[in-house]
Amino acid sequence: MIPIVSSATAGEADPVGEQAYDAVHLMRPGVLHLTSLPPLSLYVHLPWCIQKCPYCDFNSHAAPQGALPEENYIDALVRDLEAALPLVWGRPVHSIFIGGGTPSLFTPQSIDRLLGAIRARLRLVPDCEITLEANPGTFEKDRFRAFAQAGVTRLSIGVQSFDDQHLKTLGRVHDGAQACAALEEAARSFSTFNLDLMYALPGQSLAQLDQDLDQALAFSPPHISIYHLTLEPNTYFAKFPPTLPSEDMAYAMLDRITERLGLAGMDRYEVSAYARAGMRCGHNLNYWQFGDYLGLGAGAHSKISFAHRVVRQTRFREPRLYIERALAGRPLASSEEVRRADLPFEFMLNALRLRQGFALQDFADRTGMPLSAVRATLDEAQRKGLIEQDTTWVRPTVRGFDFLSDLQSLFLSGD
Repeated sequence: MIPIVSSATAGEADPVGEQAYDAVHLMRPGVLHLTSLPPLSLYVHLPWCIQKCPYCDFNSHAAPQGALPEENYIDALVRDLEAALPLVWGRPVHSIFIGGGTPSLFTPQSIDRLLGAIRARLRLVPDCEITLEANPGTFEKDRFRAFAQAGVTRLSIGVQSFDDQHLKTLGRVHDGAQACAALEEAARSFSTFNLDLMYALPGQSLAQLDQDLDQALAFSPPHISIYHLTLEPNTYFAKFPPTLPSEDMAYAMLDRITERLGLAGMDRYEVSAYARAGMRCGHNLNYWQFGDYLGLGAGAHSKISFAHRVVRQTRFREPRLYIERALAGRPLASSEEVRRADLPFEFMLNALRLRQGFALQDFADRTGMPLSAVRATLDEAQRKGLIEQDTTWVRPTVRGFDFLSDLQSLFLSGD
């Protein structure tokens, strides 16, 4: 990526300059030519959890002793949004995702205040999807209903497993009974919700996976996101790795998941996402279709397109520092223009995760580059049996889906 300004050195007060906030500067002529801007989503990061899970590499922090600084943090989020408004002025917002951390640690009153502030400053489309992540160990009776009354339209419940021993190994603060109670309440309070699961857990057998799937499907969830447990750098599990199922077993588990969810009427529309008809996650689809998103909150990332460039920005990660900088109207830790040579890989990293693939015209529209920039690589991917393509559309084959990293890496820039 090309820094809009030089990165900060130790001791500098502000790592980015005025140009990072200057929409006029970002709209100056450049090497790309976007004829229209993609849909815009909003991501809001609430960084606190009851405790840090050993597998988690997200920007999450154990909640401080006593009350969370909810009021100060929401003040900072509002100021952050106000500083970013010139970069997205006039653009409608199609979805909002409040993630973390554990956003359900915040009170419904705080979420109501946050969404009210957003509505007062941005134009939301009439059917704007508003998702809030929630963990079973943080809900009380009627709490989910209060989130719905605040304007949340969709919950994403971090269940991960219904097996108490697996939950203990994963460092979760809830048990299987609490997971079931949370899902029952979510089904009562919301017309749609997501259930998060993980597989290939330490010591997990195929029979135990089936038990998790049995319990999950008993709630008839509209959407399930299911992830292979991986040992991410800079996590407790990376330092003290547990013994995971073999690679062959993990593939067998994924086959079982896809078969069983398919029989239950849930389509695998993305690598890790299954949904009933009409229940796909609009916010995540926007990511995978290389749409734009404005990220607010500690460590949040943004991708914003202009007529002649695509810019990525990152907020300060440490919550206290973020609050201080955001309240001063300077929340950005970095702001960089995506290099033209990197855009094909960035587009494919997202779009090829979708089982249906993408329209070739979408590549040109979202990157501002001609199709000739990727034609040779697409033909190579087809020769290797990783994609199918015709004059208008590209989709990964079954082999391409199974070896997605190999497919995506073909589009890496060589310079």
